[in-house]
Amino acid sequence: MSLESPLLDSQLVDRLRHVRLLAMDVDGVLTDGRLYFQADGIEIKAFHTHDGHGIKLAQRAGIVVALITGRDSPMVSQRAAALGVKHVFQGAEKKLTVLRELCGRLGLELEQVAYCGDDMPDVAAIRRAGVGISVPGAPSYIRQHADWVTESVGGHGAVREICDTLLQAQGHWDAVLDTYLHGST
Repeated sequence: MSLESPLLDSQLVDRLRHVRLLAMDVDGVLTDGRLYFQADGIEIKAFHTHDGHGIKLAQRAGIVVALITGRDSPMVSQRAAALGVKHVFQGAEKKLTVLRELCGRLGLELEQVAYCGDDMPDVAAIRRAGVGISVPGAPSYIRQHADWVTESVGGHGAVREICDTLLQAQGHWDAVLDTYLHGST
C-alpha cells in the first residue's frame, strides 16, 4: 500500500509518524483466526512469513512490538521468541488495561500506539490507540471503530501491510529497500 492511497488520509499518515509501539491481537490478526487442534489436543497455528519479516523490520526501525491475546498458547510464545518480540501478554481479557500498563512501563502515551485487533475484546484498545486498526475479516461492528482497515486479511499479510506503512510514514522505507537492493542484509 502506498502512502498516497486514498485509504490513508494525510491526518492518519501524520498520526502514524508518531507511533512508537505496534500492539496487536494474535488470532485473526497474525493468524487467519482459525484454531487447529491435533487429536492429542496439541494446538497448531499458522503464521505468515511476510508478517514476521515486517515485524522484524519495524523493530529494527525502533518500533516496539507487543502481542496481546486472550488465549494462552505455547505457539505464540515460540513465534514471539523467533521474532524477538519481548512484550507478549497471553490470557489477556482486558486488552486496553494491558496496553495502558505497557505504555506506562515504556513511558509512552496511547497516542503513540497503533493497535490492531479483530473482535470484541479488542474494541476498547482500537478506539483508544493513537491509530486503531482492524482487518477485513473482523465483524463490521468492530471495523467501524478502526481508523484504518487493512486491505490484507489476518494471517495473510495484514501485519506486513501495517509494518510497511509505518516504515513509509516514518521515513524508513528508502533505507529498508536500499539495504535489500544492495545485498547488505
